[in-house]
Amino acid sequence: MKKLGFSLICCLVSSMLCVSCSKKSEEGTASSEGAAKAKTVELTYSIFFPPTHAQCKAGEAWAKEIEKRTNGAVKINVFPGGTLTSANDCYDGVVKGISDIGMSCFAYTRGRFPVMEAVDLPLGYPNGMAATKIANEFYNEVKPPELDDVHVLYIHAHGPGLLHTKKPVSTLKDLKGMKIRSTGLSAKMVEVLGGVPVAMPQPGTYEALQKGVVEGTFAPMETMKGWKQGEVVKATTDCTNVGYTTAMFVVMNMAKWDALPEDVKKVFTDVSSEYIDVQGKAWDEADAEGLTFIKGLGNTVVALPAAEAEKWKAAVKPVIDGYIKAMKEKGIEGDKYVALLADKIAKFGK
Repeated sequence: MKKLGFSLICCLVSSMLCVSCSKKSEEGTASSEGAAKAKTVELTYSIFFPPTHAQCKAGEAWAKEIEKRTNGAVKINVFPGGTLTSANDCYDGVVKGISDIGMSCFAYTRGRFPVMEAVDLPLGYPNGMAATKIANEFYNEVKPPELDDVHVLYIHAHGPGLLHTKKPVSTLKDLKGMKIRSTGLSAKMVEVLGGVPVAMPQPGTYEALQKGVVEGTFAPMETMKGWKQGEVVKATTDCTNVGYTTAMFVVMNMAKWDALPEDVKKVFTDVSSEYIDVQGKAWDEADAEGLTFIKGLGNTVVALPAAEAEKWKAAVKPVIDGYIKAMKEKGIEGDKYVALLADKIAKFGK
């Protein structure tokens, strides 16, 4: 009997220990899962392009790639169409932490980025891939302090900005007095070509053209389809020899960047480097689609004769000279930056 009683006690103690260990194991698993969940970094990404636009899709693909390569340690919530911060407020929104990441144009905050403004000059960019590579090389070589309040992930830039109008423009005389939507330095370009610049970001351009607030727009060919602007213009003037670009930033809040583990930072850096080519290719594909789109609508594409093209080039030279002069007054080497960009355009143009 004593042996039987002892055996029963041993069994009871063993059962209690098993239950206790099982409970601790379950608690440990739950704690581990909770810790893993707590380590997931959730970030917001403000993009001014509409969700259907090729560049918004490329930005969303970039975010998914970050999530994939961090094995879910990072979750990026994308807000397209300026729903979190407007195109004009995007950069400040990142600085202030309204969004953790932002994509918009330097030109939408005129005067804020004097060095990066050089990229947008009418220097004759051949295509979007070249403009994107040039913009990134330029930033990495110059590293202007005007961007020190964010972490720059990468930059991309559209193909040559062309003139799209409600009636055909084949000479400078045709353009004289026309109200043309423009941004940043392209506004000065409109002035010297004889038009009347009307500053506005892309989201408001369709309606402005539709209602006759403006008679044309300076923009890359992609806007004809990507922003549906081909529906409210009738002609495109191919003035590639004075083609400007608009450099666009993808930047991150500095505090959020600093808080990331080093392995996660490396993923961001690697993916961003790869997406320079991805976004550049997307710009060129979108330009090709834009051209097909306007041809399908029956719009006219005006090719400038060589002599007329030279007149346009001579007409925009004061914009470049004016930038150099203005930068000199601020103690900025504008001439050096223009020369650097011209060399890169010559290299990538080949």
